[in-house]
Amino acid sequence: MRHHLHTTIDIAAPPEVVWEVLTDLERYSEWNPFIVSSRGVAAVGERLTNRMQPPGGRAMTFRPKVTVVEPGRVLEWLGRLGVPGVFDGRHRFELEPNPAGTRLTQSEEFTGLLVRFLQKSLDTATAQGFEDMNLAVKARAEARSQNH
Repeated sequence: MRHHLHTTIDIAAPPEVVWEVLTDLERYSEWNPFIVSSRGVAAVGERLTNRMQPPGGRAMTFRPKVTVVEPGRVLEWLGRLGVPGVFDGRHRFELEPNPAGTRLTQSEEFTGLLVRFLQKSLDTATAQGFEDMNLAVKARAEARSQNH
């Protein structure tokens, strides 16, 4: 079973500033309402320790492996619940320059046996968490961009 979430937001800041916000993992606790803390290094093969707090849901800690890093363009990680195939999530941030600054696309491809049972909460709480995080990235990047 597969399920996909996809959100976009336009940010009035250049991609390099948005990238700084997304990859400054240690500061997520200062601004991020969805991934409320993160530790690790945004480098391919590295494991992160992320604490996620979906709106109205229970917080959970997961340890995804960074799978793609293209500075200023793409950050992606793969998280798993238990063994592969139970519940896997490939989370991706894509940055595209546009006339306003940057279009941020945040998406996740969920696969595994539990997807069917978790689909409703993915479409509500998790999707809302993506939207909340997008707005927070926008606010932080635009504030930073004005200070540069």
